[in-house]
Amino acid sequence: MNKKQKKMLIRIIIAGLMLIGLHFLSMHGIIRFSAYMVSYLIIGYDILRKAFNGIRNFRVFDESLLMAVATIGAVALAIYNEADGNSGDYVEAVAVMLFYQIGEFFQGLAVGKSRKNIADLMAIRPDYANIESNGEIKKVNPSEVKAGDIIIVSAGEKVPLDGIIIEGTSSLNTSALTGESAPRYVSINDEVISGSVNINGLLKIRVTKSFGESTVSKILELVENASSRKSKSEDFITKFARVYTPFVVISAIVLAVVPPISEMLLLKQPVLWTTWIYRALTFLVISCPCALVISIPLSFFAGIGGASRAGILIKGSIFLETLSKVRTVVFDKTGTLTKGVFEVNAVHHNKTDESKLLEYAALAEGLSSHPIALSLRKAYKKPIDISRIKDVQEISGNGVIAKVDDIEIMAGNEKLMKNNNIEYIKCHSTGTIIHIAINKEYMGHIVISDVIKPESEEAVKRLKKSGIKNIIMLTGDLKSVAKDVAYRLKIDKYYAELLPNEKTEKLEEILNDKNVTAFVGDGINDAPVLSRADIGIAMGNSGSDAAIEAADVVLMDDNPLKISKAVNISKKCLRIVKQNIYFALGIKFICLVLGATGIANMWLAVFADVGVMIICIFNSFRTLLVSKS
Repeated sequence: MNKKQKKMLIRIIIAGLMLIGLHFLSMHGIIRFSAYMVSYLIIGYDILRKAFNGIRNFRVFDESLLMAVATIGAVALAIYNEADGNSGDYVEAVAVMLFYQIGEFFQGLAVGKSRKNIADLMAIRPDYANIESNGEIKKVNPSEVKAGDIIIVSAGEKVPLDGIIIEGTSSLNTSALTGESAPRYVSINDEVISGSVNINGLLKIRVTKSFGESTVSKILELVENASSRKSKSEDFITKFARVYTPFVVISAIVLAVVPPISEMLLLKQPVLWTTWIYRALTFLVISCPCALVISIPLSFFAGIGGASRAGILIKGSIFLETLSKVRTVVFDKTGTLTKGVFEVNAVHHNKTDESKLLEYAALAEGLSSHPIALSLRKAYKKPIDISRIKDVQEISGNGVIAKVDDIEIMAGNEKLMKNNNIEYIKCHSTGTIIHIAINKEYMGHIVISDVIKPESEEAVKRLKKSGIKNIIMLTGDLKSVAKDVAYRLKIDKYYAELLPNEKTEKLEEILNDKNVTAFVGDGINDAPVLSRADIGIAMGNSGSDAAIEAADVVLMDDNPLKISKAVNISKKCLRIVKQNIYFALGIKFICLVLGATGIANMWLAVFADVGVMIICIFNSFRTLLVSKS
């Protein structure tokens, strides 16, 4: 509870106690009026000020004006009744304002709680970095550190920038990033991401990305921009309030004026102005759209906060809403369903020494960052001498042609061999096959296979349980590899040997089925597909910057199980939103009819406005628990 909320609570308590005390005191005339006005101003002075500022700034139709007009009108009716010899009832005016402020107080608590989830995530922002320079350690702003600099992270400190450990071992707390409580053990040559906390040990880290490009900076940017992307439900409520509020004000004026004049002119009866004005004021209080205007955005905001606590970053409520409607999920294979950790399993039909074939393949792929290239260099086990490599041509979807020691090396798939009229030997092993040709003479092939993530099979099962009708896999890998992965994971359909542009074309075909479609990927070549899908989901840990930028949802720990969790979170959040809409509109419609016909009094109006708002806010509180879904 912040200072402003504590002050409001004190005002509520004072006004409430005064209202109870005045009920038992016998006072009359100006003394009674003054006593009630003191309690009224204590609880309502800020609402009156907002209403006045709204009129002055030509923003007339809002809930502050409705509450001000209704309560001031109730006070005026009480004064009129006292002047007419009756006992004026000031209690209703004070009570309406009191209960309205109680509703606003609970709203503040709910927003504060949901903001805390976001604030906890924002706490990953590092305050400083310890940089090693000329044997000394200096504390500097993380934005001053460049790629290649060496930083020191002591036990208990945040890792300020992405990098690779060059000295030390430790355990890292990554819960703020991934939502997982288990610490991650790291040692020399392991990559570490900014925002994690060093639990024990001293780490020396070589920085690989500047602060602006680091993981923590990207996450903070996503979170800060999330609130600007409103859902269709929120846009509807905003547009609804713009039309609804002036409509009910005009309706209240008509209710106060037309019936009594009609009675006088048509029925020749005495004009009961006080009765109809009271009904109009009751109508105004009932009509306040607070429950909808407050609870709907609050539900989405809390849902995004709860998801972030689970390591799922949703870039805006519009994506949270769309996610609940997803019926088709399309996966990229490498790095998404598989670890993207390729290993050389065999070398077949080699016409030269096996180690020599691996050396040529590793050097030809020496400048590539593709996982297959990394696996070849890992199998080679020696440093890559860049001076030996020149004239590198990367052919998308085929492989690479390069000169190594002035010898032309071709390393790639069957397409590369066919396109260069090189006779090759087909391989019947399951995996990625890298065919090697030296000076256009076929020399053999290398079998490389990926490892399926242990969570992938369960992730597919849970998606089907979540109501996903179609699960499809797109990959640039061989059909044999794709078929094997699809069979083992029980994926409905797969399309293999696709170039990056063919992935987009295939997604276009899938989108023609009219089902809301999510695409899950991690590579830089997935960015166009992520952008084109109804919902793009990127792996945030291993994913490329381009993929994370293009995606609408980012999974911070690359765990495919989080996809079904994100879908369930969105569905639960939307259920709560719909509950609030139906409940608020239903109660208001009934009470508006009762108010217009004189059956409902100001106390029922308080329930229809403040009571409904409080119930909707408490219901919205449940979205804070969505991360446990």
